[in-house]
Amino acid sequence: MRRENMAEKKLISDLVAGCKKGDNECFSQIVDLYSGRLYNYFYGISGNHDLAGELLGELFLKLVEKIGGYRGENFDGWLFRIASNLFYDSLRKKKRQKQLLEKKKALEMISLKEKPKSDTEMADKIQRQLQKLDPETSELLLMRYYSGLSFADLAQARNEPIGTTLSKVHRGLKKLRELMESDND
Repeated sequence: MRRENMAEKKLISDLVAGCKKGDNECFSQIVDLYSGRLYNYFYGISGNHDLAGELLGELFLKLVEKIGGYRGENFDGWLFRIASNLFYDSLRKKKRQKQLLEKKKALEMISLKEKPKSDTEMADKIQRQLQKLDPETSELLLMRYYSGLSFADLAQARNEPIGTTLSKVHRGLKKLRELMESDND
């Protein structure tokens, strides 16, 4: 575990004070001091050079935003805590993107299960099955997939957290898929 010595603490304290005043040279020195260690941290935790570089750039942008909130604690610990949060935020974002892609694929699979004679026939079949869902679920699916609203816009329109909206849409798609499959039997 690396600990800051007194000379380093003084240097970092001076650099942070300069950064808080908007001194670009101080910020450049902090980048020089920490970029290697932070890159190695991101690469070590992700195993991906491109992602490590991307996260390093995002971290230094965050540093510009958050440097005013630094209160004199161990700078290494503070900076690596921001780095850790940034990495885990990127994982959550990727997980959400993967879930959205899976939901989109599921809806596409519903339409590919049975090759109807025409698009109109498939639209009619989907419409019949949507009417079997409860009105709220049917409305959610229609708003999401036919109106093209994003999940964020949909959640805002419904005045509910985005996670709640995602969950309701996911359950609705699952139920619609089950109805579509049972209609094929």
